[in-house]
Amino acid sequence: MTPQSAGWKTRSSIPAEAGIGLRFQHHQAVLDTRPEVAWLEVHTENYMGGGTPLRYLDAIRRDYPISLHGIGLSLGSAEGIDLSHLERIRRVIERFEPGLVSEHLSWSIVANTYLGDLLPLPMTDEAMDVVCRHVDQTQAFLQRRILIENPSTYLRFAHSTIPEWEFLAAVAQRTGCSILCDVNNIFVSACNHGWDASAYLAALPAPAIGEIHLAGHAVRQLDNGKVLRIDDHASRVPAPVWALYVEALARFGPVSTLIEWDTDIPPLEVLLAEATQAAIHLERIEKRQVHAVGEAHAVAA
Repeated sequence: MTPQSAGWKTRSSIPAEAGIGLRFQHHQAVLDTRPEVAWLEVHTENYMGGGTPLRYLDAIRRDYPISLHGIGLSLGSAEGIDLSHLERIRRVIERFEPGLVSEHLSWSIVANTYLGDLLPLPMTDEAMDVVCRHVDQTQAFLQRRILIENPSTYLRFAHSTIPEWEFLAAVAQRTGCSILCDVNNIFVSACNHGWDASAYLAALPAPAIGEIHLAGHAVRQLDNGKVLRIDDHASRVPAPVWALYVEALARFGPVSTLIEWDTDIPPLEVLLAEATQAAIHLERIEKRQVHAVGEAHAVAA
């Protein structure tokens, strides 16, 4: 059963424009300044309790479209989905009515213990069955389509048999979920594993892309002379990631784009400046599309 055939929520209220990740440090600044940003994304788990964070988001939600980005569902855990956590997600969705709801292609729970990280999966048929079963279960429970984000990885399993990009595309095809294309994660993983980042993008199904993430990453020189890139969300988007983003837009068209910044969080103005840069690229691709349509109509006439 697909989200469309089931009659679930599949359309997004998030515009194909640039947004920023909203963190606690910027709650008051957003309320005070009402910045000109198209939308905001929050981590779902940060709003499962009570108190001040919920009151802030209630107020902010009145002025901005909101998306929810989860980090704790552990779609790849062989032990199954934590139904109590899924119910907490449902309650957050009910309260804040997000335009998009997303999670990660990863696992983070074993023996009822949360490991505090987004761990990589072996790319196998067995792992795909687990992920698809859990995506189906999540979408049926929430009565809506979700997005799945490609991971950043630093090792590969020797017994993996499916390229990551094919794995992600197959999950989307089998479950009807959308893909959250994290361009920085693609760049980081491609550098760490010797992949072709452009080929990764080209292998993803354009109609399934529902959101793009952009962020900065750290570069570490290892003792063996190799370079490791780490997805730490602690800096501006670097030039090679911007270049890959331009490739993504050329392939997928204008897509809702988020600037992520989760550690060493700067003033709000820095995130807004990064979002402005993304907005410039989005505007350029929109103009190209309009121009291409105009030319096609002229030829047809």
